[in-house]
Amino acid sequence: MPLPALTGRQRARVTAQMNLPPRSNPLTEIYRDEWLLAVHKPAGLLLHRSPIDRHETEFALQYARELNGGGYVYPVHRLDRPTSGLLLFARDPETASTLGKALMAGQFSKTYLAMVRGWAPESGEIDHPLRDHSIDRRDRADEQTVREAFTRYRCLAQTEIPVAIEGYPNSRYSLVELNPVTGRKHQLRRHLQHISHPIIGDTNYGRTRHNHYFAERFGASRLMLAATGLVLPHPISGQPLTLHAAPDAEFTERLGIFAPQNLARIDW
Repeated sequence: MPLPALTGRQRARVTAQMNLPPRSNPLTEIYRDEWLLAVHKPAGLLLHRSPIDRHETEFALQYARELNGGGYVYPVHRLDRPTSGLLLFARDPETASTLGKALMAGQFSKTYLAMVRGWAPESGEIDHPLRDHSIDRRDRADEQTVREAFTRYRCLAQTEIPVAIEGYPNSRYSLVELNPVTGRKHQLRRHLQHISHPIIGDTNYGRTRHNHYFAERFGASRLMLAATGLVLPHPISGQPLTLHAAPDAEFTERLGIFAPQNLARIDW
């Protein structure tokens, strides 16, 4: 049976697709050995398919497979879609299982950077239980479970800019380092909201006026949360493996609101 002829619009679409430049891989390789692959994931890229975002067609998992020569990779931990930074994959099922047990045993140490509203305290601990979030928004049954959640933080820099956003003549912000001890869904974002220092660009738990200001000033919105460090036992040797990913250019551009001397002492 002959195929139906293409309409003019369909021919134009096919021609446009044929003329597209080659797709580039948005992941940046940070570390690789026989068992592990660590990458930097940009903000806005999903880790894998999700029932909440069924329309999405691009995922960090598929791009990591490209870096792995087409072979399967196995995510060792989560990184939310709007969060940028360090993401670790195992290159075989045995390694994934070993690291999964180490993660559950609390043998991973994670570090994040976040820009938050207000002047955060010099350091502190957030011990605030969190209610489970269901994967499917239509299913609320599992949201009755409340789990312990614990985060340590320290303030790296503070600034005040002469812009009135919420009724005050100036607006204050802090750059904080975060170390989650537990790993609950949206833990850092929810914990910072809990202590009244929400992350800039957080559309779920942040402050709308501050989010709009940064989106207008820099021409785009983004969550100011980046995974920058990971320490874990190597799955073969058992020795500590330290991985680091500096914040991307989009993140650091927004840090321009801080005085350079306040950021100079930070080890990116």
